[in-house]
Amino acid sequence: MEGSSGYKDYVAGLMAGVATVITGHPFDTVKVKLQRYNTEAGGVKYKNGLHCATRILQTEGVKGLYRGATSSFIGMAFESSLSFGIYSQTKRFLQGEIDGGKPQPHAIVPSAAFGGAIISFILCPSELVKCRMQVQGTDFMVAKSTRFSGPRECALKTVQQEGLTGMFRGGLATLLRESVGNAVFFSTYEYARYFMHLQLKGASSESTQLIDVGVGLMSGGLGGIAFWSAVLPLDVAKTIIQTTPEKNHSRNPFSVLNLIYRRSGLRGCYTGLGPTLVRAFPANAAAIVAWELSAKLLGIRRDQ
Repeated sequence: MEGSSGYKDYVAGLMAGVATVITGHPFDTVKVKLQRYNTEAGGVKYKNGLHCATRILQTEGVKGLYRGATSSFIGMAFESSLSFGIYSQTKRFLQGEIDGGKPQPHAIVPSAAFGGAIISFILCPSELVKCRMQVQGTDFMVAKSTRFSGPRECALKTVQQEGLTGMFRGGLATLLRESVGNAVFFSTYEYARYFMHLQLKGASSESTQLIDVGVGLMSGGLGGIAFWSAVLPLDVAKTIIQTTPEKNHSRNPFSVLNLIYRRSGLRGCYTGLGPTLVRAFPANAAAIVAWELSAKLLGIRRDQ
């Protein structure tokens, strides 16, 4: 992007976040439940993602799939706004003059990683509340004392019981997931977008808008799959760190992953891969299309 007012990058990013939650939250709920309950010493409780989703729908209905969505909307709106805004502006600063629109890794990777590191500080508390809301419900025996009526009560009880630092449980795992994941996501997105536009050069002007949407869907979806394929083990560790009630439980993601690996092997480290990848494509495709369309409406020019 170039020639844009600063705030517009953040507004476009916010719209991407809203699209992500609407599209992807039900899949995320299934992923979190699998990560929490299928990695315990007692063994696998859900057969697969479909079994988990069916159980949630049977016991709680559609609202069960959107459990924790309130905190997710708030967190994702700010997170996405900052992520896309910081990425756009830092990349523009680092790459200087655009050379034919060809992706420049020296600008893309640090810009994306920097944006990911910054947003992790906002994302960690909101995801902690979201995950703790998602793992309760009526599907398993959850002690009454650990149930929360809503995100606000969950946040308040966490602060009361664990202090303010309790809201940042899983912070290192979140930082690593977001910095590495964003670098992978934006690199994949930029290169996929660039090469798809090269292949589609010369298309009639009447179909340009449709092509832009199609390229956005494909490049965003591929970026999302690349993101989660790269960092899912860190996400598994983060979920366990944030939802395990014991205060003295390890907060080191590598220690947690080592325990899971010894207990369940590599498969355990990729618990929730199915619903995560099923979610990754539509959620990130929707995010990119919302981002690009919002940017266009706001007058932000792309180099292609």
